[in-house]
Amino acid sequence: MSKNDFETTIQGGYSFKGEAILLGAATRDGKVFPEAPVRLPLRTMNRHGLISGATGTGKTKTLQMMTEQLSEAGVPTLLMDIKGDLSGLAMAGTPSDRITERHEKIGTEWSPSAYPVEFFTLSTEPGARLRATVLEFGPLLFSRMLGLNETQSSLVALVYKFCDDKHLPLLDLKDFKKVLEYITGEAKANVTAEYGLVPTTSTALILRKLIELEQQGAEEFFGEPSFEMADLMRVVDGFGGISILRLTDMQNRPKLFSSFMLQMLAELYATLPEVGDLEKPKLVLFVDEAHLIFDDAEKSLLNEIETVIKLIRSKGVGIFFCTQLPTDIPDDVLGQLGMKVQHALRAFTARDRTAIKAVSRNYPETEFYNTEQLLTDLGIGEALVTVLDERGIPTPLAATVLCAPRSRMGPLEPNELQEIVNRSEIAQKYNTALDAQSAYEILGGKIATAASPEQAQKVALATRRTFTPGAAAPRSAELSKALGTEDDAGPQVATGVPYARPAAAPAPVQPNVLSEIFGSSVARSVIRSVAVNVTGTLTRSLLGAMGVRGRRR
Repeated sequence: MSKNDFETTIQGGYSFKGEAILLGAATRDGKVFPEAPVRLPLRTMNRHGLISGATGTGKTKTLQMMTEQLSEAGVPTLLMDIKGDLSGLAMAGTPSDRITERHEKIGTEWSPSAYPVEFFTLSTEPGARLRATVLEFGPLLFSRMLGLNETQSSLVALVYKFCDDKHLPLLDLKDFKKVLEYITGEAKANVTAEYGLVPTTSTALILRKLIELEQQGAEEFFGEPSFEMADLMRVVDGFGGISILRLTDMQNRPKLFSSFMLQMLAELYATLPEVGDLEKPKLVLFVDEAHLIFDDAEKSLLNEIETVIKLIRSKGVGIFFCTQLPTDIPDDVLGQLGMKVQHALRAFTARDRTAIKAVSRNYPETEFYNTEQLLTDLGIGEALVTVLDERGIPTPLAATVLCAPRSRMGPLEPNELQEIVNRSEIAQKYNTALDAQSAYEILGGKIATAASPEQAQKVALATRRTFTPGAAAPRSAELSKALGTEDDAGPQVATGVPYARPAAAPAPVQPNVLSEIFGSSVARSVIRSVAVNVTGTLTRSLLGAMGVRGRRR
């Protein structure tokens, strides 16, 4: 085929009516064609994507470059940064002859620029702390995170149901363990009479699973204040806010990482309205080293991740996975990824060559390239690209010389990062842990074992009042009086935002009362979990666990 045919094909395939980001310029037989720019339309970025390639071929720089252009288009992004390389987005890059030469070939100018960045963390690393409560996970997701069977999961559901009925806030792991020990120990007879047989043989195994989770740092993750998804949707002076989740210490904590991912996606799904295909996405997530999510995750957890990825695009959210081989991604997830940027692969063994042959079949057939051969011939900063056009049709395969990032191509120095965190209002908001009175303290105060029905009624009333918004302190004088401990000189719980609890066990959710009950933490947990998989077992199991029965199948 002639040069003109090639240019015409690429120009026709990558010309869009709406806004698009420039990935680079098409190349063939060593020649770059600036007249054939390769673009990605913002309208189809909610169809998700994949960035893959061998180590050192430029995957992270591609992710960085795309993030910059999304920010310039006013689209907020969230980046999972495993290696720490993406922090450089906060600082302007340094000009060089190589960058200038590259952009002359592409036919576009390059200038250094910094972008509005906030840093987040799941641990004690510098950044705003991301937390969630045990209640917000819901019984089914919490069970799947622990890898429990059906019998063990039923005990977890009982813990949630008991806390709901008794108005016990379930905030962190010590709350969960305290309630679990209580209902399988001193309160077993009463709990059995009210809820049926308690499967106490599962208690020891669940506690061991909790210890395993704690060893991955879950104690630092579960608690308050819970993260508000609106803080990911920042637009700063017309630029989309860039949120970088620093995960340099998460490589050995895959279970916590994958569970966090699913909980966050479920929260986004529950929070955002249904919008369909927008002119540009509301939020784009980039998951670097994506294989860490899928390698050791429980099968049931993977199923939920796959389901949420299918559903969340209608909320205007795009997800891009970055990994070495497309085969690192489960087939059901891979089939949902509309855009593919494939950097070079290396063939050192027969197994590598087999993998490359399989990868080449994932791309549209082309008369301009030998795809299998080209996968090993691509240089650093070059990639095979195919995206979905505005009609949802795959574009022609284009070998592309990619644009260079405009921000720093390397990590920030520790003092630079710390300075940004110190200035951050969001970090100040989330880095003060709250220890509101919860199930651990309440059971420790023997609220659940009030001496008489009359006293129990007083305690229940005082407990409900204690956890209403606006209370002066998590432990009120009225509650102490009901317990008969008003003269107790024990330690007081630090004041903070009280944990809001419903005044009674929630009724089945009805559309006409949705706005009234949405402020309830239990209702939020139900709605969020239902949203994760409205057609699967998550809805049925969670509603059943919370006392809301669906139709029999």
